[in-house]
Amino acid sequence: MSPSAHPSTPGPHVSAPGTTAAASAAPNEADLLDFVRRTAADASLVSSLPLDPQGRTWIRLEGPGGSEAWLIGWPPGTGTGWHDHGGSHGAFATAAGTLREDSLAARLPAEGWKTLELAADLDRSRSVEAGEGRAFGPHHVHEVRNESTTRHTISVHAYYPPLPLIRRFSRTGAVLRLEHVERPEDWQ
Repeated sequence: MSPSAHPSTPGPHVSAPGTTAAASAAPNEADLLDFVRRTAADASLVSSLPLDPQGRTWIRLEGPGGSEAWLIGWPPGTGTGWHDHGGSHGAFATAAGTLREDSLAARLPAEGWKTLELAADLDRSRSVEAGEGRAFGPHHVHEVRNESTTRHTISVHAYYPPLPLIRRFSRTGAVLRLEHVERPEDWQ
């Protein structure tokens, strides 16, 4: 899988800690963050993920309340590129290693544009170390990557509602350009 592809290829469905097959109330950002942190702390689940030296690997999980969830392995130097989550809110937590997240502190219009010039001081960057996580709202635009040159990173991600689409962007300086839109049928 390429570093920018979404991990929605059919794979094993695993029930993560504290989840059941029955859907409950729609999870909010705090619920998703709690889920990804608890799941990232499940050493036996984390160690069950096969790791590939070239591309990301993943296992689909049963998230809370009908959310979409993934356990993802990131080889050294891989990342997502700039993207959003199609209006879904979400959370991720690092189980092993460190992820770097670059994000924009702005609510971008969801549709009707191809190129935006970003104002100064919108960039945010953080390291998400093993045991740490973060939640985000439905207008979040970011890129996530494993900057290590020697170690895999493993993380857990959850989204609600399940991703209706992902918008992929390129970025050159202050210019953000919509490159393409992926839909679930593109990930099968």
